[in-house]
Amino acid sequence: MACQVVPCLHLGSAPANPGPPKQNTEPSSQSGRRRRDSFGMFDGYDSCSEDTSSSSSSEESEEEVAPLPSNLPIIKNNGQVYTYPDGKSGMATCEMCGMVGVRDAFYSKTKRFCSVSCSRSYSSNSKKASILARLQGKPPTKKAKVLQKQPLVAKLAAYAQYQATLQNQAKTKAAVSMEGFSWGNYINSNSFIAAPVTCFKHAPMGTCWGDISENVRVEVPNTDCSLPTKVFWIAGIVKLAGYNALLRYEGFENDSSLDFWCNICGSDIHPVGWCAASGKPLVPPRTIQHKYTNWKAFLVKRLTGAKTLPPDFSQKVSESMQYPFKPCMRVEVVDKRHLCRTRVAVVESVIGGRLRLVYEESEDRTDDFWCHMHSPLIHHIGWSRSIGHRFKRSDITKKQDGHFDTPPHLFAKVKEVDQSGEWFKEGMKLEAIDPLNLSTICVATIRKVLADGFLMIGIDGSEAADGSDWFCYHATSPSIFPVGFCEINMIELTPPRGYTKLPFKWFDYLRETGSIAAPVKLFNKDVPNHGFRVGMKLEAVDLMEPRLICVATVTRIIHRLLRIHFDGWEEEYDQWVDCESPDLYPVGWCQLTGYQLQPPASQSSRESQSGSSKQKKKAKSQQYKGHKKMTTLQLKEELIDGEDYNFLQGASDQESNGSANFYIKQEP
Repeated sequence: MACQVVPCLHLGSAPANPGPPKQNTEPSSQSGRRRRDSFGMFDGYDSCSEDTSSSSSSEESEEEVAPLPSNLPIIKNNGQVYTYPDGKSGMATCEMCGMVGVRDAFYSKTKRFCSVSCSRSYSSNSKKASILARLQGKPPTKKAKVLQKQPLVAKLAAYAQYQATLQNQAKTKAAVSMEGFSWGNYINSNSFIAAPVTCFKHAPMGTCWGDISENVRVEVPNTDCSLPTKVFWIAGIVKLAGYNALLRYEGFENDSSLDFWCNICGSDIHPVGWCAASGKPLVPPRTIQHKYTNWKAFLVKRLTGAKTLPPDFSQKVSESMQYPFKPCMRVEVVDKRHLCRTRVAVVESVIGGRLRLVYEESEDRTDDFWCHMHSPLIHHIGWSRSIGHRFKRSDITKKQDGHFDTPPHLFAKVKEVDQSGEWFKEGMKLEAIDPLNLSTICVATIRKVLADGFLMIGIDGSEAADGSDWFCYHATSPSIFPVGFCEINMIELTPPRGYTKLPFKWFDYLRETGSIAAPVKLFNKDVPNHGFRVGMKLEAVDLMEPRLICVATVTRIIHRLLRIHFDGWEEEYDQWVDCESPDLYPVGWCQLTGYQLQPPASQSSRESQSGSSKQKKKAKSQQYKGHKKMTTLQLKEELIDGEDYNFLQGASDQESNGSANFYIKQEP
């Protein structure tokens, strides 16, 4: 959508309109004779101044899962059977929360704690208690007691820990009020740059933003005016930050004293000429009324040839915020407690294209899941059966009144693939983003090949014996990578838990496990010209608690892969996200759609310290981080099957386009 160019403006008067309210300083006869001209100006102003604790049923309709290799020993714990990768036996009890689990799955060298959270709670109790005190509006104290956690169910490795954390998240995590947080002040005070709206094709106006940029003129309410009625004036865009624009009233020149931020898609922002067409008054701000005696002539000079918003801009905004998903629609969505299967859920509400889904068996409607309508985690009813994916049969035998299946065409389409030729096979190794710990890319294995290009993948060293922690990625997913991807791009690869031969080498590991790497040519090589740059600000979903959208920053760019950092939080909570993820939004998206934005942690702490309301600190999911070691693969670029694959080495922190491929140099 291109901006409209303001033509040479005609000064002829428009048809007479009702005059403004009577002014005490002027005779009523003059007030009655006032008209608005083609600018919409008054003639008289020419020369004057939840809790998700409900457990899921184990009853399910699914295919039998192939057992894991027999060379992995088995450990029984509280009736649950798990594999134990390194063959050592032993259990441990967390000194913080009292949880019992497999010793080698515990955190730290001494294996005293079950997770990073417990370790920090024990060793840094003074700091945590101080933060909690500030969030509750209390002055911090030097003496602090250890923050005790509620006991969780027994667990093993990352998935069991994930389940336990998930059950407690609704109890421990509370949304932080964004009262007092301002994107404008945050960006101005730190000279931040926001990602442009055009980077987010799924967001409102993402595909029709056009050339809206600095110096575009708009008509906005004039807040520097003493008139009792709502009047307008023209302002120019000084700076853009997503949907938000820093505006300066026309006539202020280099004076920024009355600059203000607003959402450019808001209902009070109009193209130049709207006031004249709508019969609204244009009145210069009181601060500068004395600067010019003929404001119409000033506007003619300033606006002729200038750019303004397209005349149908507000209509386009409205159209782009219409969503096909409606409440009461039924979908299949990943079971948040068992990632290996899907369940039926019902759309409870739709906000800005984001869906609050309530699992169909939830009687109190609190067992919910948040995702975008274009998320790869939701599918039409019958999808699981059609591709051979595990599915949990609902206890509800028939649809509830008013509920209906979502039409299949509303879901995001995946790229068609040809599985008849060379294709992924069970047992092949690869690297994958761990969905239980999105800050890590791990050694992984293809556990099952489904129809339509879908794959079931497990993280090596962290799998349950029954495969209940496998997860589904499509073959074209940007979250799976060929062996060697992390090494070439200088990303930390997380080796299998319990693997002691460090530093990790893919060649040795493949030889030891008798495995082969998935062919490089089967992976997605498309890299769009996404437009993101390191340091750009945006609003991002915390995928470990997907109901929350937070202030975030792009800290690394690996081709199409973005490293998202949540402002005010430690790097261990960062998440790897695809550049086209529907869980990323422009600055101002929450304000535009009415969704609650979570401010930076430091900001919320400062606001809570001075406020009277008590709030709880947002608690991030603690996941196993693996050994902090870099892999030492020796790799090179080479030709495979006659195709020339180019790789941009050293492009780890910049945008890159084209094919990115990674090959292993065979060692003797």
